[in-house]
Amino acid sequence: MLLGCHLSISGGLEQTVARAQELQINALQIFSHNARSWKMGALKPDEAKKFIEQRQRGRIEYAVIHTIYLINLASPDPKNFQLSVQALKDELQRAGELNIPHVNTHIGAHMGQGIERGLERVVEAIDAVLASPQAQRASTVKILLENSAGEGTELGATFAELGFVLRHVKQKERVGVCLDTCHAFAAGYDLTTPDGLEKTLAELDREVGLKRVALLHLNDSKFPLGARKDRHEHIGQGHIGIEGFRLIVNHKDLREKPFILETPKDDEQSDPKNLAAIRALRYDN
Repeated sequence: MLLGCHLSISGGLEQTVARAQELQINALQIFSHNARSWKMGALKPDEAKKFIEQRQRGRIEYAVIHTIYLINLASPDPKNFQLSVQALKDELQRAGELNIPHVNTHIGAHMGQGIERGLERVVEAIDAVLASPQAQRASTVKILLENSAGEGTELGATFAELGFVLRHVKQKERVGVCLDTCHAFAAGYDLTTPDGLEKTLAELDREVGLKRVALLHLNDSKFPLGARKDRHEHIGQGHIGIEGFRLIVNHKDLREKPFILETPKDDEQSDPKNLAAIRALRYDN
């Protein structure tokens, strides 16, 4: 099982591998820099080299970069739109330099311009990013679009909205999807029963294609089904519950995909406890 969690880059990128080894995980997710700042300095060559070497030694089989929170690829504001496009270009470049295959991003909010126009704006943004020199140099890196909980004017709460983007971008082979369990549940997709999960995956396959789902974020939900609130909870302590996650991590169409936890980090034991909860659910462990 490819299993990991979001790890801090405090002390340097290579320190994330040491943290991963302590947790005995073979996958990880990072911010490549301050997640609440547009400023993104160039990676130092030795910084990238150390990360790559440490990752190989640490046997980290999968890694993904999560983009900064400020990005809104649907923004109707020209300045914010350009800042968002540039930030995603820079993240792809960093992923290429770090030998990381995926950059995961929220697609943003339409801010009152309407869903269709917002989605068209997202397509425009991704096309611009993938046509850039940075993306061409990082030719092996894919962009993963994360589904949302549907708060406010957020886009991507429905699989049809994600599918619209995937169908209309020019370089389709370089765009995939990250399925966040908390977000899907909050948006109204029932993951707690066999029937609910099968219906959810059938719609996901119809609108997106299960083969284009490259990553799962495993997060329980503080709020009930369809609440449209993005509030992550510890595994088994929210409304999805242990049995929901048992179904998810053992499903034939999901079990071979990377699982990344973004559960709350209340103390030093939070990550070990959540990882142990997931490991205990796998039938082959």
